[in-house]
Amino acid sequence: MTASRRDDRKSGKHPLHGLRVLVGRARHQASALSADLRKLGADVLEIPFIEIRKPRSFRPLDTALKYLASYDWLILTSVNGVEAMWDRLAKLRLKKRSLKHIKIAAIGPATKKAIEKRAVRVDLVPEEYVAESVVKSLRKLVKGKRILLVRAKVARDVIPHELRKAGAQVEVVEAYETIVPTSSRTRLRAALKNENKRPDVITFTSSSTVRNFVALLGPAWSGRSRTRRPPLLQGITLASIGPVTSATLCELRLGVDVEAKQYTVPGLIQAIVTNSRPM
Repeated sequence: MTASRRDDRKSGKHPLHGLRVLVGRARHQASALSADLRKLGADVLEIPFIEIRKPRSFRPLDTALKYLASYDWLILTSVNGVEAMWDRLAKLRLKKRSLKHIKIAAIGPATKKAIEKRAVRVDLVPEEYVAESVVKSLRKLVKGKRILLVRAKVARDVIPHELRKAGAQVEVVEAYETIVPTSSRTRLRAALKNENKRPDVITFTSSSTVRNFVALLGPAWSGRSRTRRPPLLQGITLASIGPVTSATLCELRLGVDVEAKQYTVPGLIQAIVTNSRPM
C-alpha cells in the first residue's frame, strides 16, 4: 500500500479506508462480504474464484430426500447445500413436514440462518465451524443412527469417516459442485499486474477458492519458487476464513498472513481490520 493511501486511512473514520480488497467468492455470494467491506471504507474488487454448478445428476439426492423418514440426522455444511436441497424438495413436491422427525446439524451460523429462513429448526451448531467440530459434537449421539450428509461433490471426508467410526451409518449425497470460472482468468491476471487495480488483500473463504485461485493463475504460478510467493503476489496480504482454508494455502505454498479467529465472514472482516490498523 502506498504512503498516501495509508495516510488516507489514518485520517478517515473507516478502518479500511483506502484498502483495496479482492473478494473471490462465487458471484451470487460475494455481495454480503463486499457490502460489509465497503461500509468500512474498503475499495472492493470482485473476481470469483469459484462457480457453483448443478451436479450431473440429482438422482442420489432425490432418492435420499424421498426416504427422509429413514434418517435420524441431516447434516448440511453450506448455504449452497441448503439452497440446492430445498430446491429439490420443491421439485419433488415434498412438504416441510417431511423434515419434522429428523434432527438437523448445520456447520455454521450462515448455514443455520439459511435453514431457519425456511422455518425449519436447527438442533446442533458446533462450537467451531469446521468438520472436526461437527464430529466432536455428534460423536456420542450417532451410534446406530442413520445420517444423511448433503454437501458438494468434492469435499473433505472427515465427517463421514469419523462418524462411521463412531457407529453411525452415513450416506453422502452430492447437491452441487464447484468449478473454476475460466472467465475470471484474464481479469485476475490483469488486476494483479495493474498498479491501479492491484489488491492489498485477497480473501479466501474455502479450500476450493484457494485451489481455484492457483488454477486461475496458471503458468504465472507453475514456474514459482518453492519457497517464495511469485512476483504477482508479492506485497499482497492473503486472508483466510479459518484453519482448513489456511491449511490449503500452506499446502500450496502460498502462506497465510491473516486468519479469522471466528470462522465466519464477519470474523474474516474483523481479522482484516485488525491486521490493517495503521502503526
